[in-house]
Amino acid sequence: MVQISAILQATAQDSAAGSIARAALAETEPGGAVHQWLELHPVLAALIGLAVLAGVAWLSLVVVRRVVLRFLALLARRTPTFWDEVALESRLFRRLAWIVPVLIIHRGILAVPNLPDDLVRLVQQLAVASFILVLVRAFSALLTAINEIYQRYPRAKDRPIKGYLQVVNIVAHLVAVILMIATLLDRSPVVLFSGLGAMTAILMLVFRDSILSLVAGVQLTTNDLIRVGDWIEMPQFNADGDVIDIALNSVSVQNWDKTITVIPTHKFLEHSFKNWRGMFESGGRRIKRAIYIDMSTIRFLTEEEIEHFGRFALLRDYIAQKKKEIEEYNRAQQVEEGVIANARRLTNIGTLRAYIVQYLRQHPGIHQDMTLLVRQLSPTPEGLPLEIYAFTNDTRWVVYEGIQSDIFDHILAMVPQFGLRVFQKPAGQDVIKAVREMRLEPV
Repeated sequence: MVQISAILQATAQDSAAGSIARAALAETEPGGAVHQWLELHPVLAALIGLAVLAGVAWLSLVVVRRVVLRFLALLARRTPTFWDEVALESRLFRRLAWIVPVLIIHRGILAVPNLPDDLVRLVQQLAVASFILVLVRAFSALLTAINEIYQRYPRAKDRPIKGYLQVVNIVAHLVAVILMIATLLDRSPVVLFSGLGAMTAILMLVFRDSILSLVAGVQLTTNDLIRVGDWIEMPQFNADGDVIDIALNSVSVQNWDKTITVIPTHKFLEHSFKNWRGMFESGGRRIKRAIYIDMSTIRFLTEEEIEHFGRFALLRDYIAQKKKEIEEYNRAQQVEEGVIANARRLTNIGTLRAYIVQYLRQHPGIHQDMTLLVRQLSPTPEGLPLEIYAFTNDTRWVVYEGIQSDIFDHILAMVPQFGLRVFQKPAGQDVIKAVREMRLEPV
């Protein structure tokens, strides 16, 4: 028994010595010293833990953006479809990259030592709220990508969906705000959603224009009143140009001077506007312009002039028909020769009008299946308006203006050939010339 007791005492002494030795060794190791130092300074330990957590979260964001996103971009360039490229351009994946650091903070805050439970709970709530914010921003980018993809199809010009996607985006942000508030207040979101009924009047007031524009956008799209690319005129807002964007709240019009006019969508149901789409779809663009003839130059044609105009290729049939018709009429009425008032005769203005009609009939730039006429309007102090009403067969602005200018160049040059003169208000040189001629005349 004595021997057994001695052995137990010796073993106990060896164990105690070993414990003391391990403690001394722990104090000499760097890790143990740091751990002991952190236990002695809990505030600094918490700050260092937060810094490390923030650094890891930031490093994860950098890795995702510079490695993962670049890899996805490389894959997108090699795929035959364009959907993935549009998704990258819309910053969808760039916004989703924030999920990684948010999750790291949400889970890693539990590993930071010496933090109060309330602070840990607050950080986790902020992380959850940030997670919701990241998701709704990514969803907004997804809607943008959907709209970009849809616009590349021909149907998008007739049926834009941007307004509807904006409505979905607004609803998604409203839901996200409610979920974020419920998360931060640690309340059930059902309670906040139930309070929306009392806020309906306020919401109607705040989103009045959006609601009106939504209804207007539905009617504009359903009735096909406006498309992107349409040329519209809306004098109430000084808008005259092409529609470049149809959104939920507004329609953007690029005027011909390259300025942008933004019109609330619901104003298109409150005010009238002109859409030139029908002109482009018909394939003809109207010419409606008059030249003013000096009425003092209007007279009957002489026999020599009738013979002269009869040699014109465009007037040959007209002159022959009119001569026959007039001779038969005068013979039937037994018109006395020498009395101008009793006989029918050709006039220079009527012959010019017939010439212009035949000229337009054979012009390659005039649409022959649409209205074509040359008419006289009511006389004015500036002369007798001779209006050309026709349609070009090319609706492009530059081509249209070229055709119209060529036609009037020719007509203005031909007017003197018929003994007529285009009316023009006297300029300063005309007055000076008239005064000089009066001075040269003998008294």
